[in-house]
Amino acid sequence: MVERVIAACDGAAKGNPGPAGWAFVVADGNGAPQRWESGALGRNTNNVGELTALQRLLEATDPAVPLEVRLDSTYTRDAVTKWLHGWKRNGWKTAAGKPVANQELIQRIDALLTGRDVEFVYVPAHQVDGDPLNAIADKAASDAARTQQSAAGTAADLPVPDPAAATAAPRARRTSSSASGANGGAAKRSSTGGGGRTLAAKFPGRCPCGRSYGKGETIGKVGGSWGHPDCAAAHA
Repeated sequence: MVERVIAACDGAAKGNPGPAGWAFVVADGNGAPQRWESGALGRNTNNVGELTALQRLLEATDPAVPLEVRLDSTYTRDAVTKWLHGWKRNGWKTAAGKPVANQELIQRIDALLTGRDVEFVYVPAHQVDGDPLNAIADKAASDAARTQQSAAGTAADLPVPDPAAATAAPRARRTSSSASGANGGAAKRSSTGGGGRTLAAKFPGRCPCGRSYGKGETIGKVGGSWGHPDCAAAHA
C-alpha cells in the first residue's frame, strides 16, 4: 500500500492587495515535516497566495501517492471542491454573471487534481494548539511576502512559527466528495466545515479589497465590514 503524504500550504499578503507570498511544507505519513518551499508574488492578493501555494504543492508531489492537504483558506478549499462545477457550467461566470476571480489559477489546480486522491482538511490558523504544519507554512509564506524572496529547505531548517494568541483551536472536520477533473478523470477531493454567514446585499457597496458589489449580490463578513464571499472566506 502507498503511504499517504501529509502536507500544508498557505498564502500571505501584507495588505490585500500588497506584497504577497506562498509556501508549502511536506511531511511523511506520520506528520513529521520533511521539506518546505516558499516564493514571492510581488503585489497581489491573499487569495492568489493561497491558490498559488496549493498549485505549487501539487506540482511538487507525486500524483500517484494519496495526499492530505491541510489549509486555513476556506476560499481555496471551496473553490476546488464546491464551486468549480457551477463555474464550469456557467462558462466561468459566478451566479451573479461576473467572471470568476483567479480563473487561470483555479483551472491549473483543477488539471493537477485530475485523477489524484487528494483530501483537503481545513485547520484554523494562528492557534496555540493549532496544526503545526499549517503554522510552518504560514510563517514561510509570511516571510516570503515580507522579504519578496524565495526559500526552501528540509526538516533541519524549518521556519519557526511566531507565537500564537492564547485561544484553543476548533477540531478540524472532514467530509469527502468526488469531483471530475478538467480532463475527465475522477479525483477524490474532500471539503471540511468552516464557512461564514452570507446574505444578499440590500444596497450596492464596496468590499474592503476594493471591488464593488451590487444590490442583491451575495456578500459575507470581511473583518468588521461586508464584502465578496471569497474575501469573507479568506478572513474566516
